Amino acid sequence: MARTVLVTGGNRGIGLAIAQAFAKQGDRVAVTHRGGGVPGAGAAEPGLGAGGAGHQGSLFGVRADVTDAASIDAAFAAVEAELGPVEVLVANAGMTADTLLLRMSEEQFTDVVDTNLTGAFRVAKRASGKMLRAKWGRMIFISSVVGLAGGAGQVNYAASKAGLVGVARSITRELGSRNITANVVAPGFIDTDMTAGLSGDRKAEILKSIPAGRMASPDEVAAVVTWLASDSAGYVSGAVIPVDGGLGMGH
Repeated sequence: MARTVLVTGGNRGIGLAIAQAFAKQGDRVAVTHRGGGVPGAGAAEPGLGAGGAGHQGSLFGVRADVTDAASIDAAFAAVEAELGPVEVLVANAGMTADTLLLRMSEEQFTDVVDTNLTGAFRVAKRASGKMLRAKWGRMIFISSVVGLAGGAGQVNYAASKAGLVGVARSITRELGSRNITANVVAPGFIDTDMTAGLSGDRKAEILKSIPAGRMASPDEVAAVVTWLASDSAGYVSGAVIPVDGGLGMGH
């Protein structure tokens, strides 16, 4: 059965792979972006502002800023009008501002938390109303191995990604009786444009720390996300599933 899926930050990397995986299995898929357009979807139409949307091919692109509740509301309204109520939410939008603790400004900390953690809260809150009415829903939060194991220079990022576990587990306790699940996927090192920019020495150092001896492809993360959204995973909720080749060892 086809579902309406919304992937925040779905215009590149892991988010785009997730969106494409849902589209490939026949779901109606919307992705948010901050104005850069979406491969395989129309770019947001000029002049439409935070809720501007475009549609082409298998993905429906909608402009949104997860730090702005009004922008999120407009984006959801556009998706609902085009594809129907959001049944599967993938909270993937995120940012980094890495620096050592002593050098980290309050703004660097709060900006990352506002995007990665509070942004996930905002989209989950907006999605929950229609899911409750339908008595069915799937929420999947994209965290990180860093949120479970920590990372030097990433106090802000690790805190935001760890917080998603509490969000998902609290939602599970609140909404679980209405056939709504909330889970966390914690990727490790994934072969994306970001990791492609690492030096050869740094890549070799990283690979030594991963029991699997390699990075994952974005498609491997997407496969776990689509499974969590399926009927087969209806009894899985409040879980944290690592996709990290053994790096985090289930912290």
